Amino acid sequence: MKTILKKGETVLYGNCKVANTFFSRFIGLMGKSFVADDNAIIFPRCNSIHTFFMRIPIDIIFVSESGKVVRVFSQFRPWKLLLPVKGAVHSIEVSSQGADRNGIRIGDQLTCPGVFG
Repeated sequence: MKTILKKGETVLYGNCKVANTFFSRFIGLMGKSFVADDNAIIFPRCNSIHTFFMRIPIDIIFVSESGKVVRVFSQFRPWKLLLPVKGAVHSIEVSSQGADRNGIRIGDQLTCPGVFG
């Protein structure tokens, strides 16, 4: 089954990867020089993120167990560390300014079938 990220009935990211292994969680977007607007990496049960070894800024969306957006970091630069975000259970990495482009705001309800929401 294809993994997608939705807000209501609108598909925000149609090409999502779920990082559910140690290796995929460790690698994330490391070394990437580009993230397509339709791509996202979802980190289940992850409420903190690092951008070590990354080459580009990204947006990071933190959601609760049910998929409610609790925090959005826009244009988060490489070589930074985000400590655990209160109320967050899952995190999502998308292209820089992707959250704003898709109108993602704190309090929005997101769904990712099979993962949350």
